[in-house]
Amino acid sequence: MNYRLPARVLIASVALAAGAMLAGCNGDDISLANNTKANQPVPARLVAEITAKDMDLQSPILVRVFKQEAELEVWKQDRSGRFALLKTYPICRWSGDLGPKIREGDRQAPEGFYSITPAQMNPRSLYYLSFNTGFPNAFDKVLGRTGSELMVHGDCSSRGCYAMTDEQIAEIYSLGRESFFGGQRAFQLQAYPFRMTPVNMARHRNNPHMPFWKMIKEGNDHFEVTRQEPRVDFCEKKYVFDAVKAPNATRDPVFDAGAKCPVYIVPDEVADAVREKQREDEAQTARLIAKGLPVARINTGIDGGMHKIFAAKLPNGSTGLSEGSEGQGFSLAFSHAPGTIPPHVNPPRAASEEFGIVPSAAAPQVATAPNTQSDGFFGSPARKVGLGGAAADTTASAQPAPVKPKVAEVKALAVAPKAPDTKQTAGLKPSLSDSPAAAAPAALAKDDLVAGAQPIVSSNSFDSRFSAIR
Repeated sequence: MNYRLPARVLIASVALAAGAMLAGCNGDDISLANNTKANQPVPARLVAEITAKDMDLQSPILVRVFKQEAELEVWKQDRSGRFALLKTYPICRWSGDLGPKIREGDRQAPEGFYSITPAQMNPRSLYYLSFNTGFPNAFDKVLGRTGSELMVHGDCSSRGCYAMTDEQIAEIYSLGRESFFGGQRAFQLQAYPFRMTPVNMARHRNNPHMPFWKMIKEGNDHFEVTRQEPRVDFCEKKYVFDAVKAPNATRDPVFDAGAKCPVYIVPDEVADAVREKQREDEAQTARLIAKGLPVARINTGIDGGMHKIFAAKLPNGSTGLSEGSEGQGFSLAFSHAPGTIPPHVNPPRAASEEFGIVPSAAAPQVATAPNTQSDGFFGSPARKVGLGGAAADTTASAQPAPVKPKVAEVKALAVAPKAPDTKQTAGLKPSLSDSPAAAAPAALAKDDLVAGAQPIVSSNSFDSRFSAIR
């Protein structure tokens, strides 16, 4: 088997070299074959956990990010064909406010659904390792949203990115690399303002971004009830999830983010499960509001957040807009943070009322969602098959006030850039050993793959590897 190793490294070099040409957070182009950081193996303890959870090392992955909780989840497809949670990583730093990225320079980390191909993996990032989120997607573009080189990277420094520690991004990068070797053409990144729970939806009910958040919650619900990667399309300036051709249709529907939606359907087993989840969530949200759950303050003036594990290790460290989630599974008793916190780290600016709350009675008027039907997205048969007029662009109306343009996404002048890897052992970080992996949720008792899922591709197929960049 030893003869395969050089070829494997060469394949990775060809497939990922394009990512090294990205600017902003990135460095100079270099062959991946000489880049030790990008070729670090998945840590043995994580390989053991993958095996224990009935997964293959090279099976597909899916990544979910939650700003308010400052958490990044890596999900992996198990041998049943469904995704299960592999590990949750605390986010060292993210910038901006809760809400989508609107324009270049607003310091906002993006929210929405994005696809990560091998070409977006950057082995030569100035921030240790990184991958490009792919912002703006077709939905962002049709709304005129601008921004570039929004990354998930190391170095715990963010100007619109999701920043991990170097040790964490090395592990996440290696999981993505192995999924590509296994035949996955792209993995999905789901970025949310917070976990889409009834409590959070009730607390943020008056936020002007709520119509957008309800729309992307649709995709969250699809994933949570199916444990499959939802297929994502765009039309009428909105997201559409798990759409397939209607009965008797001769071809698949063609979607255009700015055009009228084509005729399509959502498979009944998915539509019914999502509709039931939405009804339960909406009923619980209504009960919380009726009980007087306080409304989260809007426009706090705090720039982003940091997980409490990292903030606790810094003098006067602040979590900013980040809050711990229930059942988080992390402990502040770590002897050190999960990864190296660089000396130049800039924690969120503290405020007198950090992510404060205001009484319900004093809250501004509640923003309305794009779809006001009680049954949510699937309440109308006409909507289920993609019929009807174009929806109003309610997501574009809630844009924040202009802010100072951000500087280019590069290292601060006071911090010297990291030297390129010139030796086989240069630039390596110790693997994580303290971060506990979250328990995997129970998978649904369903034998077949749901529409929109990525099939498992044989890992020994040379022709299937990195085919996304052809």
